[in-house]
Amino acid sequence: VQLQASGGGLVQAGGSQRLSCAASGRALTTYTMGWFRHAPGKEREFVAASSWSGSSSVYADSVKGRFTISRDNAKNTVYLQMNNLKPEDTAVYYCAAKRSALYSSQFGYDYWGQGTQVTVSS
Repeated sequence: VQLQASGGGLVQAGGSQRLSCAASGRALTTYTMGWFRHAPGKEREFVAASSWSGSSSVYADSVKGRFTISRDNAKNTVYLQMNNLKPEDTAVYYCAAKRSALYSSQFGYDYWGQGTQVTVSS
């Protein structure tokens, strides 16, 4: 599975941004999809994950209520809608995929995209 993340950029605090992750090589219907982020000087952080069908999702406490993960399996694409962005959301965002159906676990991801930079100005 090859993953290509896009949609990052510069946004003001309080604004919104939508990230996309397009997959190729395999259909995503049997892959848990996740988003992670990596800020300078910090460890990589789990952000959100979606179950195979998209009917269930899990979020990090830091983004709960502000971010929404969704997927369109027909388009082989996963999205991360980010609202009410804060400067501390600034990071490189990565999408990832794993065959495991255990979407509630942030571990075990097999495939990673190249990352897209999100910068939130105060």
